[in-house]
Amino acid sequence: MNYTRIRKAGVLLHISSLPGMYGIGDMGQCAVEFARILGSAGISAWQTLPLVPTGGVFSNSPYSSPSAFAGNILFIGPDKLSECGLIDEGELEQYVVTQSEKIDFDRAYSIKKKILLSCYAKFRDNDAYKTTFKDMSDKFWRFCSNEAYWLEDYALFSVLKELEGDIAWSEWRQEYRERDWNALDSLKREPEIASAMDLFRFEQFIFFSQLAELREECGKLNIEMIGDLPIYVAYDSADVWGHQDLFELDEEGEPSCVAGVPPDYFSETGQRWGNPIYKWSRMRENGYDWWLGRLCHALMQADRVRIDHFRGLVGYWEIPSEEPTAVNGTWKPGPGGELFNAIRQRFADDGRKEMPFIAEDLGIMTDDVLRSMEEFNLPGMKVLQFAFGEDMEDNPYVPHNHRRRCAVYVGTHDNNTTVGWWESEATDAEKRNFMRYIGASKLNASAAADAMTRMALASTANLALLTVQDILKLGGSARMNTPSTILGNWEWKLTGFKELIREMPRIGEMVSLFGRCDRPAKQEEKEEQKDKGKAEKT
Repeated sequence: MNYTRIRKAGVLLHISSLPGMYGIGDMGQCAVEFARILGSAGISAWQTLPLVPTGGVFSNSPYSSPSAFAGNILFIGPDKLSECGLIDEGELEQYVVTQSEKIDFDRAYSIKKKILLSCYAKFRDNDAYKTTFKDMSDKFWRFCSNEAYWLEDYALFSVLKELEGDIAWSEWRQEYRERDWNALDSLKREPEIASAMDLFRFEQFIFFSQLAELREECGKLNIEMIGDLPIYVAYDSADVWGHQDLFELDEEGEPSCVAGVPPDYFSETGQRWGNPIYKWSRMRENGYDWWLGRLCHALMQADRVRIDHFRGLVGYWEIPSEEPTAVNGTWKPGPGGELFNAIRQRFADDGRKEMPFIAEDLGIMTDDVLRSMEEFNLPGMKVLQFAFGEDMEDNPYVPHNHRRRCAVYVGTHDNNTTVGWWESEATDAEKRNFMRYIGASKLNASAAADAMTRMALASTANLALLTVQDILKLGGSARMNTPSTILGNWEWKLTGFKELIREMPRIGEMVSLFGRCDRPAKQEEKEEQKDKGKAEKT
């Protein structure tokens, strides 16, 4: 894969927001088609949100998951399952749903579960895995062996959750909660339990197989895939249950303190995320193996990974578990340079000039965080919607203050769309500053979205990332997430590609104009001939 180009343009769109036929976007043909649409405009990067499992208990947030390693089975493409013979096209027809701009997660989950159960039954029926699906079976068992370090805990955790009525693991019977292997090994030998665990393994095998195929297709189009890594894991997860010694838990197994951020742009009371805090002293003892394994796994899914809330690795906001908000937290030192050195040794000693990570450094960054990013050559982020307040001269998000080694976004998954921002969030001062900056005396929301897109692509930042919502100039109803709220998030999706295809020539012209794509040789020859002709006439 040729990802050597310095100036690149990319698009931020989660897999769920693709126009899938089964209630949610997936990694089937719609994902490949989307990649081709990006490639047609010279766009060479596609960033997604975390690809981990989600659920109603976590409000379907990809930043809270029962596993930091497992893949979300909602993103499995049924059309791909049909292609490999695991299910008939005719059987899939009953599961096709009418396209909608909102995802019904419960319905989509029910559909995907039924489809995968049917595929698994066909895989196992009459020992088909030994004959018809022999090649697939060999890959399946290699996958199970290679990924056992997280897969076994995840499969067992998932089965135990069902057995215990979907309650938190800290409320399970003692032998399950405390991982008594005499009891657990005996349980795993029961045929129904063994079969249930095998199904969970099979689902993960299918997910990662399809993801590998999608990455291969993107590679052919010279499109880099950028992943997203939440810094923390959910308390009620296979990760915490399986590694209780690595988290700050009390004698009852409950978090003694939780993660979050202090009051900021998004919330006057801060954000109390509720995730357990890492026991960094224990992680240091084993050379940060868990973290290094997690990063290795993330790079199996993407070419580069954004580390969400990067500053928490240098210093983190610790909130007593009994506090209802994040206001009364305190700053605590993180592992910082020790962890970064371990990461650099693992990921920068393989010939790379830079480690394949982007540091999410939004908000107020202290000197120690900035020094760490500089020392370890980690690009940060710039968000244009934060650029036009009263402090524009020194504001790091204003384009004239951008550094080359960074990624510029118009907005992230936590921001409103630009149209929505202009119509309902931007202050009068921000609007005035924005118009002064682009030299306009009057502007509507649609024109503001165009100007933001142009500004991002023109930035000196090496990587410029647009959202599909801004390319289509959609309003606030297409917003992905509103921080500190629960309902209505993560639901937006496309219903088709018609409008996007129509906008791509406009985007492609700017991508080329601002030097973010390689112009086709034929086009260069035409322009050279045109210039030569003009010179001869002169």
